[in-house]
Amino acid sequence: MTIQTADRRTRIKALLAYAMIYFVWGSTYLAIRVGVRLSPPLLFAASRFLPPGVLLVAWSFARGTPLPTAKQWASISTIAFLIFVLDYGLLFLAEQHVPSGLTAVMMATIPAFMVLSEIVILGTQKLTARLAAALVVGTAGVAVLVSRSLNLGGAPVDALGAASLIFASISWSIAAALNRRLPLPDSKIMSSGAQMLLGGAMLALISALRGEWIGFHPSLLPASVWYASAYLAVFGSILGFTAYVWLIQHESPTRVGTYAYVNPVVAVLFGWLFGGEPIGTRTLVGSACVLLSVVTITTRQASKSLAGSPSVSKSS
Repeated sequence: MTIQTADRRTRIKALLAYAMIYFVWGSTYLAIRVGVRLSPPLLFAASRFLPPGVLLVAWSFARGTPLPTAKQWASISTIAFLIFVLDYGLLFLAEQHVPSGLTAVMMATIPAFMVLSEIVILGTQKLTARLAAALVVGTAGVAVLVSRSLNLGGAPVDALGAASLIFASISWSIAAALNRRLPLPDSKIMSSGAQMLLGGAMLALISALRGEWIGFHPSLLPASVWYASAYLAVFGSILGFTAYVWLIQHESPTRVGTYAYVNPVVAVLFGWLFGGEPIGTRTLVGSACVLLSVVTITTRQASKSLAGSPSVSKSS
């Protein structure tokens, strides 16, 4: 194989991987919306993460990767609770009331809360004028989406759903900060697989405690729920995560991180095209403010990375 052929294949793989984290991850919000409207939300969430977690851990172990130590399992449990129970659990619950596109926009605030976590928890960031302005713009965008007093047309986002999504974003950001301090397996696949496994198990247990299993008969679920669940597990979790890990190893973290503001755009378009979700002035103005905030924050992080500061990406 010539060097040019190898380079061409690498470029093709990169394009496919970017398509996966841009469009597939962006479309998962609509798949979640389909599932939670027709099935128990936390049980549906567990079905997304538990099977892929088992498969990733088994696959990694079969390839010679050691299982996590007791101390690492403790760290994994903490992060799994923050990410899968508090972040994804609240997300799945919120999508019963919040359109998928706007859910993605609200979750795009994660980079802002990650920076705040680095300021408050890690002490590795300082609050600058540019960062403060970006946070204000992002907050204004969320306010536009939930406000009932602004005459922008379209229904405001459900207040409880919006609060759940903001709390979910904060939970993810705390998990990302702790990820740098807690002892975790060196293998990203083993670490993320173990997090999915425990997170899925926790979601299944909480689903049972909430009574979601009472009277639940899988045979009564429509085919659309099974398709959505399979899509989320295979494309959203296994293939999407594999593409992400491959990109992190072959592309700059800054370029890979662009999915943070591409996903909401894709989600809004998918929700409009296939989910019947309207795109009005409120959605456009609020989304634009949030995405401008995210772009400002992520490009600031890119500048720091180019200046020599370490850059760490986190994906579950």
